Amino acid sequence: MGRQLSRRLALSFVDSDQVIEERLGCSIRHYFDQHGEEPFRDVEESVIGELMHAPSTVVSTGGGAVLRASNRRALRRGHVVYLRASPEELFRRLRHDVSRPLLQVADPLGRLRELHAVRDPLYGETAHFRIETGRTSLQTLVNKVIMQLELAGVAISG
Repeated sequence: MGRQLSRRLALSFVDSDQVIEERLGCSIRHYFDQHGEEPFRDVEESVIGELMHAPSTVVSTGGGAVLRASNRRALRRGHVVYLRASPEELFRRLRHDVSRPLLQVADPLGRLRELHAVRDPLYGETAHFRIETGRTSLQTLVNKVIMQLELAGVAISG
């Protein structure tokens, strides 16, 4: 989504998880397994703080980025778009994804519901724009985001 949006807006694109993995020298899942969540969140906080100073860049973050108040403050320096999906929709999309350490549990749908209950209000607090994703196509989502940005006077599509 972020990559497509950045192309349409003629902006740079950065995925914070990719930057984190480059910095760690291993996958996020491996780092989680070896060191736990808190040390990972420390690295994530540092990366997000740095990325939010990059001009004219679309930044994609991992789902837990909003857990720390410092990340929420850093993100609000930009224009945050919350692509909201229900736990059930996320489960449908991610049920075969083994790279997400928090979902490697006996009941991933139950875990997604727990994570959503905690994170949804934090995304609501952080986001300037909220878009329900549902089963909408990627192109339609990109168009919705651009429309919201244009209506707010933030961006003009290329």
